[in-house]
Order: sequence, then structure tokens, then C-alpha cells
Amino acid sequence: MVEIWKEMAVESADFYIAWGGLLIGIAFGFIVYRTNFCTMGSISDILSFGDWNRFRAWLLAIAVAVFGVWLIEGAGMADMTLSMYQVPTLGWGANVAGGLIFGFGMVFSGGCISRNLVRAGGGDLRSIVVLLITGIFGYMTIGGLLGPLRVAIFDPMSVDLAEGGIEDQSLGAVLSGLSGMSVETATTVTMLVVVLGLLAFCFASASFRTSPRNLVAGVGIGLCVVLGWALTGLTYDEFADNPSVISLSYVRPVGDTIDYLMRYTALGAPGFGIVTVAGALIGGLAGALSMGRLHLTTFADQADSIRNMLGAALMGIGGVLALGCTVGQALTGVSTLAVGSVITFVFIVLGGIAGVKTMEAIA
Repeated sequence: MVEIWKEMAVESADFYIAWGGLLIGIAFGFIVYRTNFCTMGSISDILSFGDWNRFRAWLLAIAVAVFGVWLIEGAGMADMTLSMYQVPTLGWGANVAGGLIFGFGMVFSGGCISRNLVRAGGGDLRSIVVLLITGIFGYMTIGGLLGPLRVAIFDPMSVDLAEGGIEDQSLGAVLSGLSGMSVETATTVTMLVVVLGLLAFCFASASFRTSPRNLVAGVGIGLCVVLGWALTGLTYDEFADNPSVISLSYVRPVGDTIDYLMRYTALGAPGFGIVTVAGALIGGLAGALSMGRLHLTTFADQADSIRNMLGAALMGIGGVLALGCTVGQALTGVSTLAVGSVITFVFIVLGGIAGVKTMEAIA
């Protein structure tokens, strides 16, 4: 059955990527808006009120995504070794620095990239400015003005795991290399440990268990990540112009979307990242309309403008260094159980904590 689906998907890959990715993006944006899912907000809730519910929703989304990826990979729908997350080169320095910079920046911008996307869909003009600056600084860091500096500083801060006989940077491959287990067995073991551990932590809280909003957020967003992997896995064709197996991420795709809007006639069909950006905006609009919250808002004052623009620049730089954001690395990347993604997740949280403390100090 999977082979039939794959054959159909490959034959009309542009169609399925465009419309499938758009629908996934819309669902993601709608869920984020309606449930108030916000990774920056979850860190702030813990520090300010001792409320872990939104953070648990983030962890539940990770658990759902990890288990879902294990299922679809086992079914032959997607191969995570084809993704950028499981390459054998572990850029630990960029993961650490990028995570810290991104986490710090998202606090100054009032939320991560995905949060700003859905707020922009709801009429927040500040978020539009944040997205534009993030996209520009992301591109500057990929191959623009900051590109050579990124390469000079962070390329030496990487480790080739293949030299130690480890196939890639997934936790399963690392455990296999250290223990002698087969990669399949080691992957299943690590998946079970991670998923059961996260679920135990999440559902240990009675407050979380009785919070439909956070439960829907965790399950819904985790499923969106899994659907993204399934879609790009089924449409993957190594002979295509730009073959890729990816899922939701929003730093580079925001820059790609800006580029696509300016060079549409030269670029052909939009890729998965671009249509999911558009989808998140539409989903945010739908969420705002459904709650009667669609209205235009803008910066409160000069300080608010400077703070948001600084945060946007930091998110663009940090997101590219870390190869993703709170969604691209701390959800999509972690769903592949990649070591670099786990490192990035930890340092995004630490950067977020530092950002909240800094905001409190200057308030």
C-alpha cells in the first residue's frame, strides 16, 4: 500500500507538496492560535508563575512526534537518514550558540517564529516586521554578509561521528555504535525511553491532565510534524531538482518565502517550507476570526520597536546557526532523535531563561 501511495505522490510531487503542506501549515497555525501554544510563553510561565502546563504541552508534542516518526519510518513512508538532522557531522558549537541566541531573541520578540507567524495572521503588524527582519538576517547568516563568519567560527566546532564508526547522529545510531546492538533495536529502545519518559512527566501533573487546551496543543502539533515527514517522505525522489525529506521549520522558510515573493516567476512551484509558512499565516487568521480577535496592532513605543527588531535579528542568526527554531529543531529535529537537535532544544530553553531574566532586569 505504501509503495502505491509513494508512486502516486512522486508522480505529482509539486501538487501534493503544495496543497498538503498548505493544509498542514493551516492546521498548525490554527492550533497554535486557539490553544495559545507558545514555547517562549511556556518558559515565562515557569519562571513567573511556576506553571509548567504550556511547557508540558511542548514536551507532549515532542513525544507524539517521536513516536509518529518511528511509526512512519517503520512503515517505509519516510527515511530520516535522508534528513538534514541525521547527518554524521555533529555541529555541536553551532547547536549551542544558535540555541542560546535564538532562545534569547525570541523573548525580545515576544515569541518564536511560529508564534509571530500566527500573530501576523491575526493582524499583529509588529510580527510582520519581526518576520521580515528574521528572514533577512537568516539569509545573511546562510550565505550573505555573516556567512563567512559563521563558517570560520563554527565549522571547526564540529565532530564527524563516522570517524568513530557511528553511522549518523541519531540517538539510536549512537547507542548502536556504543553497545553493539542493531540500529533498529537501539532506535526502538531510545524511542521508548524518550516517549515514555516524556509522557510520564507530562501526565504526572493533574493540572495538565485536566487541561483540554494543552492536551490538544501537544497532540495536534505533534501530529502536524509527523504529517510533514510523511508527506515529504512519500514525495521524495532522488532524481528531483531539489529532493528533500523535511517537516515543519520556520526560520529559513520565512527567508525563502520573502525570496519567493520577489522571484516567483523564476522559481517555479513553491517548496514545502514556503507553503507551510503561508499555511501558518492562514491558520492564524482563521484562529483569530474564530475567536473574534482579528484586529490590527502595532508597536507600543520606540523601546518596543527596538526590542522586537533586535529579537528578530537574533532569531534569524540563531535559527540558522542551530539549523532550526523551537519548531524546526526542538520539535521536528528532536522527532528524529538527533543529538544536535536535543542539544539545540536544551540551549533554546537556557537562552529563553536568560532572555526572560534580562527583560525583568531592564523592565
